[in-house]
Amino acid sequence: MTRTDAPTELSATLPDGRRVAVAAYGDPAGPAVVLLPSGPGSRRIDPDPAATAAAGVRLLVVDRPGYGGSDPLPAGAVPTLPAVADVVAAALADLGVRDAGVVGWSSGGWVAAALAARHPDLVRALAVVGSPAPDDEVPWVGEEHRAALRTMRRDPAGALAALAAQLAPLAGTGGDAALVGAGPADERLLADPQVRERVEAMLREAVRPGVLGMATDVVAVNVSPPGFDLGAVGARTTLFYAEQDAVVPLEAGGWWAARVPGARLETVAGVGHLLLLPAWGRVLAAVR
Repeated sequence: MTRTDAPTELSATLPDGRRVAVAAYGDPAGPAVVLLPSGPGSRRIDPDPAATAAAGVRLLVVDRPGYGGSDPLPAGAVPTLPAVADVVAAALADLGVRDAGVVGWSSGGWVAAALAARHPDLVRALAVVGSPAPDDEVPWVGEEHRAALRTMRRDPAGALAALAAQLAPLAGTGGDAALVGAGPADERLLADPQVRERVEAMLREAVRPGVLGMATDVVAVNVSPPGFDLGAVGARTTLFYAEQDAVVPLEAGGWWAARVPGARLETVAGVGHLLLLPAWGRVLAAVR
């Protein structure tokens, strides 16, 4: 079997000329698995290279608009989940990918679900990993941010610039793993230097061009209306949630399971919001 542990850098071109950066890992001849990472997140992560190799898949990790090497949404566009999902679909089409298992981690899970709902012929299977439910149904947003989100919902068009200005100091944080992992379970996982470097490399690339990718994610997931129906997801779906997640409560998995037809909910013991890394073999088995 031919494979490579080092990523191959790919660049897709959208119909309007914008570019989307994608990193390919694993077996170039294997079935395609698309990973949409956390927010913030970037293409610079293979959650567990040994598991990727064992599964024999071609792993394609996508930079969403504004992250890493991907161009932002067009000037003046309001970030929405359908808009971001359609960017991913167009990028995969440009790369010749017509059938894929799709994994969405944290906020990436919302984009993955929108992709499955809007492009059913593309998504053969879906895995949602530690993705939040709406805060007003399963609370997870800190109280200090909740009022700001309510204000932004009154003006989604102006929210992107305002949020980017607020997040600007994070552009200098580099690869601070606390941007995606919090709590004792994640700290135990990050005590492994190889795991920490994997997470921090993803984050360094995510914020390298600035914070517009982060702001786009927040507006699309938490400010703009969803713009699609979870009930329209027809792909075989597995939901993975961690028992010790200090970011997204376990109850969010039940919320998703009640809304995605036929979704199977799996809980992962002993880990937190970084569950994608230790559970990667299980996740790949669900979408391969």
